[in-house]
Amino acid sequence: MESSRKNSSIYIDTEALSTLALVQEGLIAPVGGLMSKAQADKVNETKMFKGVPFPFSFILAPSGTQNKKTLAKLKKGQTIDLVSNKQKVGELHVQETFAIDPTQRLHRIYGTSDPSHPGVKNTMARLGERALCGKYHVEYPMISDTKHKVTQVIERTGAKKISAMMLAANPLNRAHERMIRQTLNGCDLLIIFLRKPFTKEGLDYAIREKALNAFIDNYLPRDKVIVIPFENTYIFAGYNELILDALLAKNYGCNKLVVGRNHAGLGLYFDKDGFNTIFDTFKTIDIEIEMVDEYVYCNVCNTLVSLQTCPHGQHHHVHYHSDSIMKLIQSGIIPPTILVRKEVSATILSALFPNRFENLLDLYYSLMPDSGLIEEKNEEEFYIKLMELYKTTSLS
Repeated sequence: MESSRKNSSIYIDTEALSTLALVQEGLIAPVGGLMSKAQADKVNETKMFKGVPFPFSFILAPSGTQNKKTLAKLKKGQTIDLVSNKQKVGELHVQETFAIDPTQRLHRIYGTSDPSHPGVKNTMARLGERALCGKYHVEYPMISDTKHKVTQVIERTGAKKISAMMLAANPLNRAHERMIRQTLNGCDLLIIFLRKPFTKEGLDYAIREKALNAFIDNYLPRDKVIVIPFENTYIFAGYNELILDALLAKNYGCNKLVVGRNHAGLGLYFDKDGFNTIFDTFKTIDIEIEMVDEYVYCNVCNTLVSLQTCPHGQHHHVHYHSDSIMKLIQSGIIPPTILVRKEVSATILSALFPNRFENLLDLYYSLMPDSGLIEEKNEEEFYIKLMELYKTTSLS
């Protein structure tokens, strides 16, 4: 999209662009655009919008010296260009601009304004002191393409019971697999929204997506599962995350959202009526919320079990802590297969440590049983075969 020389410009980052596109495509409905000051104040006070729970106002208040100068001069009825990464990505017809309190906004989003909080720190750097509202249009193909893809799959399969699951899969482990399989038992189609954050923490999205699809392609009915990239912007944060997740899932066409017991949005919060569970806020969203038990590996049961059904104590349980599993992987150590499936580990390790072994083919054929045919082998295949050797029990 070419920038108009006649228009002033407001500069936004990709995170803001993605969020604007979500709303433009109707995926956070009933919110359909940027809120005016009156609307924003009401939402901030009531945490409701058009009869539906919404935790804080939807506004655009970009930081930056140039943006601050431009916002101070804008007039009602003016058309401005929205620019991201030096490219015009849309236009906005100004209705009004108004001052906001960044500290209060941070507290509404995260439940704290403490700058040591990573979310607060990141958002503080990109949040200005003045917001603007008005009708806008942005171009961000990823959002419109994923919406179209989901609609096509629903129409093609005729799915009626559609479940959603938000996963980081950082990395995908056996507990995730059990949760996915359990969900598939009760639906025609499962949409896995694979989180794609704007930070560089954890595994790269492409690696996580490849590992997840390796599991789906080999071990699940492929026509019942679809993976969608989910850019979880700053609005999907803190204790309000579950409300936004539910709205997103509903607007993608899902009638159920499946969450684990450790979801960030679960727990108690306080309002004027006293203590309530977070589920009390979903009465008007019109989506079923299903909570899944935490799974562990029990060395007495010798299998994956729910904490609600296993009679053995914590000292018999192996927990699926993503951070701990990631430390093994980042150190180049293959996680035990009770934690991570071998195909998943192989996909991740081969991506993180490319060209790790000298003379890989010689190493492969000196260690692995083979058919006698000399074939090219890659590191992913090597890891899988190496893990199969660990299954030998007669010498252990």
